Order: sequence, then C-alpha cells, then structure tokens
Amino acid sequence: MKTFTQAALHEKWSKYLPELTKEPDFDAFWKEQLEKNKIHPLNPKLTEYSFPAKNVKIYDITIEAHDKTVIHGWYAFPENIDSKIPCIVLYHGFGGSRGAPQGLLQYTSMGLAVVAFDCRDQGGTTGSNASWANGSRTSVVSQGILDPDSYYSKHLYLDSIRALDFASTRDELDQNRIAIMGGSQGGALVSAVAALDDRPAIAIGAVPSNSNITARVMNENGSFSSVSNYLRKHPDQIEQCLKTLSYFDTMNMADKIRCPYLAGVGGKDPICPAEMFYATYNRLVNEKHIEIYPFNGHEGGGDIFQEIALNFIANKLNLK
Repeated sequence: MKTFTQAALHEKWSKYLPELTKEPDFDAFWKEQLEKNKIHPLNPKLTEYSFPAKNVKIYDITIEAHDKTVIHGWYAFPENIDSKIPCIVLYHGFGGSRGAPQGLLQYTSMGLAVVAFDCRDQGGTTGSNASWANGSRTSVVSQGILDPDSYYSKHLYLDSIRALDFASTRDELDQNRIAIMGGSQGGALVSAVAALDDRPAIAIGAVPSNSNITARVMNENGSFSSVSNYLRKHPDQIEQCLKTLSYFDTMNMADKIRCPYLAGVGGKDPICPAEMFYATYNRLVNEKHIEIYPFNGHEGGGDIFQEIALNFIANKLNLK
C-alpha cells in the first residue's frame, strides 16, 4: 500500500494548486493595515511571576493592540545570560490561550527566551475592543465577515505581529534570531506573520489552518464550519463572505514568506486537512520542509514533530 507512504502523499499533494482568490487590492489592504498597526503605542507591562523552577525568569505581561485591547501573555528567559539570546514567539490553537508557564520551560532550557500571548476573545483572559456590525455571534470566525476591515482575523493577524513588536523592545534578545511557532490556528498565524513581517528568522507550523479557506468552508472543516452555518441562513452573502476570507487565506500570502519554514501535517486530519495546507506550501519560494504523518489526525506528529521542531530551531538559530 505505497499510496499511504509519506513520499506518495507528498507527491500527490505537491500537485495541489487551487486558483488563488487574491483580490486586486490585497497588497494595498495589508499595507494599510500594517501602517495602522504601528500607530497605537505597545505600552508593555511586566510583572515578575513566582514559579518553582530554577534558572529562569518568568513574567506575566500585557501589551496593547492597535485598538487598545489589552492582550495578556507570558515572557520567560534563562537567568544569568551574558549575551543577547534568541527568542521564540508561540501562537496557540483555536479556543486556547497562552497556557501555563511550565509549558515554556522546554524552550528556556535550550537557551531561548519565550513570548506567548492569548488570542483575543478565545480561551484566555484577553477580551476585545473591536466592533463589528455583521456576521454571527456564535463564533469569532464569522464575526464581521462582510468586511475585511472589521473581520475578526484582521485583528488576530495584527495582534500576532504586535507579539514581535514586544520582542523587539527587549534589549536581551538577538533580533536576528527570532523564531515563530504554532499549531492549527497558531500555524495559520505563523504563515501570516512570516508573510507580513520580515523579522522572523524561521517559522514552524504544525497542522496549519487558514489555507484554501473557500474549500474549508465548503467542506465544513474545523472552525470554518461556523461560516458554513452562517451562509445557510444568509445565502445572499456567500460572495461577500468568501471575498472577505480571501484576505486572510495563507495561500494568497505564501509568495511573501522568505524565512525557512518547517511544517507538519496529519494525513487523516479532518480539521485542517493536509491537502489544504499544500495550497500554501506549494507556493512557498523559500527554504521549506514538511513532515507527513499519514495515519494521524489533527494531533499531527505530536511529540515526534515537536522534537523535530526543537532540533530545527537549535540548528537554524545556532543554539549551543
């Protein structure tokens, strides 16, 4: 059954190139949004967090988003550093949060600083000041879906770039050695941030979302099933909804990614189907690597892929 091997699946999916959905003003839209994202000051606040782990400093932190939403996060780094150190920015999956501080220790033990923020209006303590006049209240994925300027993912992508802004304020960090990493929704944010910002040195996405979104909506995969539910009630809005989503589809951004990218996908993933991610992966023009786990679902490679990712980070960031 060679059709289920990693090589066979890669060969099959490497031919997957659905037509791009990029609107004529796609680049102008993002240029304007990135400029707006710089206007409001970051206003970072750090409170040292007491945690029973040696040789690490952990801070409970907040920053302010472009719309003054206060975003909660963690910042951790090894104690007793004598030179600038590399950093990893972590993006969490849909409905999750910045997590507990012990999850940062695998990175600090490698000599990395770690930044991890909540995604607004999800499973953490971060709310949202954003207003939206259309869409559904049942899921953030369909909030403001008739207008890309008010759509939820616009704020999410811009917040994710503010995480890099925070890292840029830290004198102890080597600004040339910043990694970004995340899974599922977090993998989508990795792709988007790597496309919209040139600061990441490397990018790691596990079972990445937000690739070929139109197909995700049609097939009701994962969180985009909420859009499908919305369109069942509003069939007259299909065209506009899909147009809005196109501004946030990572396949439309892929050609802008310049840093090395490591990805991992599950061959039986019903949430973020591997083939859908290949619509982005096949358009990457940079150094790229992908790990396929043919019989795995949305867990992807799990700890196996995590170890590969940690080695990738160590090699690419020249950790000693």
